[in-house]
Amino acid sequence: MSAFPARNDRHEVELGSQFQPKFGSDGLIPCIAQDHESGEVLMFAFMNEESLGHTLKTGKATYWSRSRSKLWMKGEESGNVQYVKEIRTDCDQDVILIKVEQKGDANASCHNG
Repeated sequence: MSAFPARNDRHEVELGSQFQPKFGSDGLIPCIAQDHESGEVLMFAFMNEESLGHTLKTGKATYWSRSRSKLWMKGEESGNVQYVKEIRTDCDQDVILIKVEQKGDANASCHNG
C-alpha cells in the first residue's frame, strides 16, 4: 500500500495542494539536495517511496542507494547529516528538491569529500 495518494487527476497533480510524487518505473524519483541558506547544490540522489516517507517522518534526508540496494540516511557513516528545512517539487511532481541544513562537514556532501 502506498503512503502517497494515487495520481489520478492531472489537474490535481499540477494545480492542487496535495503532494503526489511520481516515482519512475524503477520506483525511484530524482532528488536534488540544496543548502537552505546559500542555495548551493550539495548533491543529487534518488529516493524511493520508503526513503521519501522516512525523510518526511524523521526530517533527516534519506535516499535509496542504487549501488547498495538499500536505504541510506545521509550522515549515517560520515556524520554529515542533512536536516530537511523544506521540500519542493515541480508542477508534475516527478523530481524533488530538498533544502537542507547539513551538520558535520558542510563541505562534504559527497561520500569522498
